[in-house]
Amino acid sequence: MNFAAICVTLGLAVAAWPARADGLAPYEIVGDAIPAPLAGALGDAARGRAIVLDRQTGLCLLCHSGPFPEARFQGGLAPDLGGTGSRWSESQLRLRIVDARRLNPDTIMPPYYVVDGLTGVAKSYVGKPILGAAEIEDVVAFLATLKDKSK
Repeated sequence: MNFAAICVTLGLAVAAWPARADGLAPYEIVGDAIPAPLAGALGDAARGRAIVLDRQTGLCLLCHSGPFPEARFQGGLAPDLGGTGSRWSESQLRLRIVDARRLNPDTIMPPYYVVDGLTGVAKSYVGKPILGAAEIEDVVAFLATLKDKSK
């Protein structure tokens, strides 16, 4: 049963978003944020931490560093992830992960939830986002817990 069906069953209001042709969960950008969780579900911070630290999935530490003493060889090209949850709301974090180019067209941050308009994409990723909707929400949930640089 999908999220919309569950909401109808429970008598909850559901925003009527049109289905996307690219197969991604629909979302709305408001200002510098995506207010609603992708696919209507909040993430799990523990799974998000695993994605951030995984050098095969998220690749976050290729460019970012953070309060992860167990992770060797952290990047220095992008902002430190420590304090991320104090700098941005979950909605703002969501847009930055989905497609940071919406905020800065010159960013080196890859769009993690985009399939169209990309160049130099590996064959195994053509037509697929780097992270799925649930994984994006997991990363958002984790980054929101990082309230200061030392923890």
